[in-house]
Amino acid sequence: MFRHALMALTATVVTVAAAPAMSQSAEEKGKAIAVEADKRDTGWVDSRASLRMILGTREGQQRAVRELDSMALERTPGTDGDKSLIVFRAPKDVQNTALLTYNHIHGNDDQWIYLPALKRVKRIASANRSGPFMGSEFSYEDFTAAEIEKFTYKWLKDEPCGQLTCHVVERVPTYENSGYSRQIAWFDTQELRVQRVDYYDRRGKLLKTLTSSAWKKYNDKFWRSHDMNMVNHQTGKTTRLVWGPFRMNTGINPAVFDPSALSRQ
Repeated sequence: MFRHALMALTATVVTVAAAPAMSQSAEEKGKAIAVEADKRDTGWVDSRASLRMILGTREGQQRAVRELDSMALERTPGTDGDKSLIVFRAPKDVQNTALLTYNHIHGNDDQWIYLPALKRVKRIASANRSGPFMGSEFSYEDFTAAEIEKFTYKWLKDEPCGQLTCHVVERVPTYENSGYSRQIAWFDTQELRVQRVDYYDRRGKLLKTLTSSAWKKYNDKFWRSHDMNMVNHQTGKTTRLVWGPFRMNTGINPAVFDPSALSRQ
């Protein structure tokens, strides 16, 4: 998710496939949009950023603020998937809690969480990744990258999205134990940034909506959202992620992403 979307997801409208649009099926067009979006976000090597996680009540009040650091390592050709690490820095009751994710192109991702109070690293079972992460409206699954091969796609329509126009694409998880029956994603037609995602639960009911805004461009190529707001429609609760500046291609030591190193972050 945080290669975003976590996400990360030219000033001209894109032709998303070599074949003319009229000859494409809705499934082909939907996948072509996702493939082009992924292609545009290739080559950042690694990234670092700090962020605030703001938890909100159904009444619209703020119930907690947490400070985190985030790191990500892009997969290189011939390797399986991106790796990401988030570490809580404050407040004290969650300090040094860390979540490590290994994304895989096919099948279930691997995740580990370090719990300082227990002084142990725990592997997250794939069946438990739909659960809420640290009391937020994000699930463990939401912290994994949307690898192309892990979904089927269908273009639904193009429509206005704020001041932009968006491709509306349905994506259905193909991996086991997803908490979602489907997702509806809005890609703006100019930059193919994911502006919004609707998540539907296993019963097919709308569960959550993630809205991404405050986009900034890095290295003249890579767009990152600095304000991501998740609203749970079934509970009324919210979680907002407010990101600081991103730094890319900083030379992060890959050893940082070893599960055995989680207790030393």
